[in-house]
Amino acid sequence: MPTARAIDTSDRHPIRAFLDLRWGGPTIMLDGRAIDAAALPGFVALDADGAIAGLITLLDDALQSEIVTLDAVQAQAGLGTHLLELAAERARALGLGRLLTRTTNDNLDALRFYQLRGFRLHRLAAGAIDLEREADPAIPLLGRHGIPLHDEISLIRVLGAD
Repeated sequence: MPTARAIDTSDRHPIRAFLDLRWGGPTIMLDGRAIDAAALPGFVALDADGAIAGLITLLDDALQSEIVTLDAVQAQAGLGTHLLELAAERARALGLGRLLTRTTNDNLDALRFYQLRGFRLHRLAAGAIDLEREADPAIPLLGRHGIPLHDEISLIRVLGAD
């Protein structure tokens, strides 16, 4: 498995390029706010050649740490889970009681991934993607598996000693 470590300042340019390639850019919309995911704390995993193999970026508030991006180049190899657990350890160390993540109604793989790792459905923001599409017409009408893309789903994992 690639080596994962906390993001440092030397990672910012490669992370920005990775997010451009994998996410279409580093800007992530959260509740109408544009978040620069490339500037956030988190963890990066590098392969043997030094290329980014996985990334998790986090946004903290007084109660929780929110996963803004989570991406592993090779799916189902355990790296996403490893990065997620590093984020949980970090949140606990900061005294935060939970991890929050969001996905869209079409992302069945993410819904499965997070629920199998202790997350519970938290909130449905019906029509949230429709509103974002008004501001950014490039957001497609159809998502994964041909599912119409309309809603945002939040999931929460309460952090105890788990």
